[in-house]
Amino acid sequence: MEQYRTHTPQPGQRARTAGGPSGRTPAGAPGRTPRRAPLGPQAGGEAAAVYRVAARPAPPFVLALRRLPQPRLTSLGGGLFAAAVMFLLGCLDWLIFDGSPAVYGVLFLPVSAVTALWVRPADLVSAPISVPIAFAFGIVPIADGTGGVGGQAMAVVTALALHAGWLYGGTLVAGVIASVRKVRLMGRRRARPTAPRR
Repeated sequence: MEQYRTHTPQPGQRARTAGGPSGRTPAGAPGRTPRRAPLGPQAGGEAAAVYRVAARPAPPFVLALRRLPQPRLTSLGGGLFAAAVMFLLGCLDWLIFDGSPAVYGVLFLPVSAVTALWVRPADLVSAPISVPIAFAFGIVPIADGTGGVGGQAMAVVTALALHAGWLYGGTLVAGVIASVRKVRLMGRRRARPTAPRR
């Protein structure tokens, strides 16, 4: 009697026998999903190169700003926030630095920036308006006014006139940030696809 030889098929041979003579699985057989040809602009060479452009990483300063909390304050909320923070900083300046106008002015700049960043998009115009009011409210503890309410008011007006540079600087910072946010918001609205009219 003849004895039939049995041998273990190689991995390549097993793959070829599983898919038929040509090594491909028929369209109706389960186990493999047929590949579809790319549709749209990705099928072309130049368009595919455009879609493959890698996004540039954001600068460290932008990443640090993104980690900060981002509440949405109304116009009244932004004004109250800036006024309360500046009054607290004015009191700390009076206690620690003996009412230094330079320290108060330096601290006013980041408060102006944060106020413009935290105001909600619908109230961006209020940020450059509420910031100078907060500066005048917070300068009361370091104005060194004497003689009652009238003397204190004159001291505040004098301090505002002498340190108007910090006031203009903080207002400019708030105005620039609010303007940039407004431009970006308008760009996003234009980029949104509009629904077709029926």
